[in-house]
Amino acid sequence: MIASLGMYDMPHIRGAHDRLWADIRAALGYGPETLTRNDDLWRIWQSPDLLLAQTCGLPYRAKLHGNVALVGTPDYDLPDCPPGHYFSYLIRRREDTRSLKALCNQGIMAFNDGLSQSGWAAPIAHMSPDTPRQTRPTGSHVASLEAVRNGRADYAAVDAVTYLLWADAHPDSAAWLDAFDRTEPTPALPYITAQTRDPAPLADALRMAIARLSPADRSALRLKGLVDIAAAAYLALSIPPAP
Repeated sequence: MIASLGMYDMPHIRGAHDRLWADIRAALGYGPETLTRNDDLWRIWQSPDLLLAQTCGLPYRAKLHGNVALVGTPDYDLPDCPPGHYFSYLIRRREDTRSLKALCNQGIMAFNDGLSQSGWAAPIAHMSPDTPRQTRPTGSHVASLEAVRNGRADYAAVDAVTYLLWADAHPDSAAWLDAFDRTEPTPALPYITAQTRDPAPLADALRMAIARLSPADRSALRLKGLVDIAAAAYLALSIPPAP
């Protein structure tokens, strides 16, 4: 069996994720002793051995729907955001005062992946009818932040949870950046399991484990609870053209 919590598994919170998984496993009564790390996410998501993982809304509606079962959606208690939803921050360098429209027309947009809800689909919808003139793929949200900070790109859309977690660990780097705009909230990154598994026991175990988080781990992970969001809410969002 495979368990992975890799979507937000930054080095400074891996211990908290390990403790969360230990409590999920204890509540379930079975499962791998350790989380799978450093493996291809698509291989994890599509494995018939998948017990629990977290994916992104765009991969779910574009390719995974019908092949996995939804377990639940985490609530990260983001500011001015409905439970179980998230948004993207539009990021630019602090000294750059250009509007989003000007950046779209004149600048380079860093993006993590063309199948990312927060890094690609949400900002494309937010900028419409404009589209970015120039783009730079980076492979991850953190790499997009660094590309903007280092001047290899002028702006980026970054998952709000990623940005806040990264800023917690890198306040000096975050001080160079300006989160100057945000996209509309959409359903957050869902937990999934293999289609052949019953998701209900996993949801119960997740709720119990999240409720048992220590104050320090809850703060580090920014994880408040688990909510039920129907598959239809994910599938209703558009799939933008690939960059």
